[in-house]
Amino acid sequence: MKDDFLKHQGQTTPHPLAIEISHANGSYIYDSNGKAMLDFVAGVSANSLGHNHPKVNEAIKNQLAQYTHVMVYGEFIQKPQVELCKALAASLPPNLSSVYLVNSGTEATEGALKLAKRFTGRSEIIAAKNAYHGNTQGAMSVCGAEQQNRAFRPLIPGTKFIEYNNEVDLEKITTNTAGVILETIQGGAGFIEPQNNYLTKVKQKQRCEEVGALLILDEIQSGVGRTGTFWGFENYNVTPDIIITGKGLGGGMPIGAFIASFEVMDCLKEHPKLGHITTFGGHPIIASAGLATVQEITSSNLMKEALRKEKIIRDAFKNHPAVKEIRGKGLMLALLVDTPEAASQVILNCLDKGLILFWLLFEGRAIRITPPLTISDEELKKGCDLIVSELDKL
Repeated sequence: MKDDFLKHQGQTTPHPLAIEISHANGSYIYDSNGKAMLDFVAGVSANSLGHNHPKVNEAIKNQLAQYTHVMVYGEFIQKPQVELCKALAASLPPNLSSVYLVNSGTEATEGALKLAKRFTGRSEIIAAKNAYHGNTQGAMSVCGAEQQNRAFRPLIPGTKFIEYNNEVDLEKITTNTAGVILETIQGGAGFIEPQNNYLTKVKQKQRCEEVGALLILDEIQSGVGRTGTFWGFENYNVTPDIIITGKGLGGGMPIGAFIASFEVMDCLKEHPKLGHITTFGGHPIIASAGLATVQEITSSNLMKEALRKEKIIRDAFKNHPAVKEIRGKGLMLALLVDTPEAASQVILNCLDKGLILFWLLFEGRAIRITPPLTISDEELKKGCDLIVSELDKL
């Protein structure tokens, strides 16, 4: 299987982990040799309810018995799509009531950028250095990591970059700007939270509202309960004009969405018609899984528990000399150690001992901890103890 994997499946890195998966359940993934691995990554924040969650599985099976794909998105009324859009709108301020379902976070980014340009009639986009919003051409154009972008230039023109949390840079947002796209919490850059009411200043007090630009917040990782509120921006006293979501929204299934007011979203349906289209976006089986995920998170105590579990993790490492900083919020956390080599040592040694950790894209010193929201206290403590034992060796 490994030979075929390396020979026939397009690779993303020269050295994939190449673990052959047998099955997964709850907080554990099992390889083909029967080894149980405690999952502290959750598919890079995607498996919000863990693996094989019964309510997600039941929703998928029930919908599978009814129908799968029947028509390109937006032409037929399909209950799973409508119910998911309605549930997402219910989680938001009243003006953010129009949801466009797509296939992934990066496609949601593409749609949001088009929407900002179409609504404002402008072409300039402001994005952050070391941002990550996806890997298609448009999304890469607003990812401020030149080490990733340079091999694929020219990308889409008209993007300017600012430094996240740098208020002086907000002067770059002008009447030429269609939209400012930011991660609520910068992910690949190292789980960097907004400081000193930064997002509020971007939106209200200083720039976007003043010049007529739209604020796009990327909630692909920070949304759907991971930071203790359903949307990450609820922690930071700001309401965006457009929201991008994905990852954890599908409960392990591929999904994305961009969300705006009816007034803003409405501009995609005329001049020209079909301003944004997708064949499989809002697929009824995926939408059913998404709805079950949203309902479980909003009707349970998982969001409140995410903050309590954050404290368990922070308490485990707060006094460890090898941990220089703990970044993030809720169950979106990163441990920073001295060097990228030290981080890799901990990640790979823990993997060998049955704990799945992972890296962040642009911050090599970081050790990602983004477990399922459903992880138990016992599982959390077990994983943290194993990390501590590896940190002790640094």
